[in-house]
Amino acid sequence: MKVAVLRFPGSNCDQDALWALRDDVGMRAEYVWHEDRSLAGFDAVFIPGGFSYGDYLRCGAMASHSPIMESVVKFARDGGPVIGACNGFQILCEAGLLPGALVLNEGQKFICKDVFLAAENRTSIWTRGVEKVLRIPIAHGEGRYVVDDEIMRRIEDNEQIAFRYVSPDGRQVSEHNANGSAGAIAGVLNESGNVLGLMPHPERATKQLLGYTDGLQILNGLKLVAIGSR
Repeated sequence: MKVAVLRFPGSNCDQDALWALRDDVGMRAEYVWHEDRSLAGFDAVFIPGGFSYGDYLRCGAMASHSPIMESVVKFARDGGPVIGACNGFQILCEAGLLPGALVLNEGQKFICKDVFLAAENRTSIWTRGVEKVLRIPIAHGEGRYVVDDEIMRRIEDNEQIAFRYVSPDGRQVSEHNANGSAGAIAGVLNESGNVLGLMPHPERATKQLLGYTDGLQILNGLKLVAIGSR
């Protein structure tokens, strides 16, 4: 299985993603430049974090119109697995592949710390392997997930909420909602469950050397796709 790691001007988590996928998940992974137009030969897509195009206009807004995104949209709508972390989540929302938007954190400050996540959905490839509360780092200034009441009802009814911010023992309490996101939502899925966007960085939590490996419980979902394609 081969994963495309997209690179935009301003991406800064692309190497983290590439080496986590290669070394820790055991996948073939290669960079794809934002000006490319094809995903031929790839079986999954990882959209990494960073500050694509300097976060001008809105985070992810300009990147969502890059040439490669036309192929990403088609790939996702055809059922291909796509994951976007941090800026990648913002890009997926701006591209219309995920509902909602990401805006300034509630405290209007950049936050860089570990958070705890509980999987709400347990049926997607990205969440069915999550067996516990996860500890994963965040690093963002505009990660507060917002959505109107109608869409909130819809994503709850469709089980599209992938992760919520929780306490270390799994309780949903306001002080552990890292950025003030609606419903303490840390990650969402598309209706088919093949596209995941989340603000935390699973690619930074894949080595014991870094202090934790909980990100593997998310990224190992790619192995389910690899098995299913044999």
